[in-house]
Amino acid sequence: MELRHVRVFVAVARAGTVVGAANDLGLAPASVSEQVRRLEGGLGVALFERTPQGMVLTGQGHALLERAQGLLDHAEDVRRAVTGQRRRVTVGALETLAATRLPGVVRRLAERRPDLDVDVRTLGRKELLAEVAGGGLDAALLLDSGMRVGTLGFAAPPGLAFLDVGEVTLRLVAAPGVAAPGVVTPGMGPRRDGGPGADAGTLLVSPPECSIRMAVERMFGAEVPRRELTSIATAREWARQGLGRSLLPDFAVDGDLASGTLVALDDACPAPTLALRLVWLRGREPGLRDVLYAMSA
Repeated sequence: MELRHVRVFVAVARAGTVVGAANDLGLAPASVSEQVRRLEGGLGVALFERTPQGMVLTGQGHALLERAQGLLDHAEDVRRAVTGQRRRVTVGALETLAATRLPGVVRRLAERRPDLDVDVRTLGRKELLAEVAGGGLDAALLLDSGMRVGTLGFAAPPGLAFLDVGEVTLRLVAAPGVAAPGVVTPGMGPRRDGGPGADAGTLLVSPPECSIRMAVERMFGAEVPRRELTSIATAREWARQGLGRSLLPDFAVDGDLASGTLVALDDACPAPTLALRLVWLRGREPGLRDVLYAMSA
């Protein structure tokens, strides 16, 4: 196998089409097709099934893909060792995690491997997963639950490995004047008497693609009124101002709970926890050992 053929194979597998891979690599489609054929000829197996919809990996193709990125990572390590270039790793995270959890990760990486340069990218979950699967990110930190990536309720590309490195507790909170007894149980609407807890039944929620919003949808029935806001930070601020209750991550509200600006409604409605989940492309573990160690420490 030639490394350039392996690199093209990975690009085709990620893009799903020859044209898409050619665009990603800056090559002509005919050149991409020829390199894939040379790799298949050298191995003596078919790596793709050619279909009208695109290139579909065969069983042998899947087996190669699981190992190909690790092979390319090792070759890159050798090149850097010979040329003396510094290694660069790119870590992605959801915006809230980039602000609260990634600084510690970057600090641990700098302490463990001062020869590494670390880039940080803040993206939405869909973009994070696509970038990890396509090799644009070495690893990503997000919120999820369950025994596979995406159990919380989102689609994930195949071939991802993960490690749960912590938990994020969700807290149902409201301003003290809104936290009226008897109005916070899921399934109950807002008070109609215009009293201090009149907005207590309204859920202040983030956009549908947000992990916290997905947890809300699993926890509360459709009959509970919702007010959709632009972000977790906005939902927190509206809750502070007495405009409803909100299910928010502990790192976003711990300070408010300590100061009394918000109060927890956990006794009336126990809130769930989400996994702080580190994801990467399966097969890249050898090249990412230091990154994974620092992120899971």
